[in-house]
Amino acid sequence: MEFYQLIRQRESVRDYDPERKVRREIIERILEAGRLAPSAANRQPWTFIVVSTPEILNKVKTCYHRDWFKNAPHILIVAGRKEESWVRSYDSYNAIETDLTIAMDHMILAAENEGIGTCWIAAFNPALLRDALQLEDDEVVFAITPLGYQSTGYVKKSVKTRKELKDIVLYL
Repeated sequence: MEFYQLIRQRESVRDYDPERKVRREIIERILEAGRLAPSAANRQPWTFIVVSTPEILNKVKTCYHRDWFKNAPHILIVAGRKEESWVRSYDSYNAIETDLTIAMDHMILAAENEGIGTCWIAAFNPALLRDALQLEDDEVVFAITPLGYQSTGYVKKSVKTRKELKDIVLYL
């Protein structure tokens, strides 16, 4: 698919077919897009966690209470460690959030290219997620997304509502 068309048509999916699993080779192509994402000083401070087994899915799904989320056949989590990421010497800015966000965005766009629905979620309960995944104390998660096919009744929105370029761009 042409890149700008992909960006225009990508949207957050909130209606998944729980019975239709995503094939492993498709998931791996999506993960490859995350692996290839840039990171500050090429530190790659991330771990990509794909949850597909019913037992762990049920635990992970307690971290975000939406009915549509419970229908997703897979959940993708991007975790990372602050001590593995680059830190700017001038003000101690740690790039972990930026790095994990770029990787997640690459994978969400790759999923759209594969016909797989996603929905960027940051409003999850981190303590419940940490417990469900048995994350180490130094691992952080900034976003999660379901991965799955839209239900048969799902209707894509026809137009995205975004500010005009003239309202958000400053040329100097």
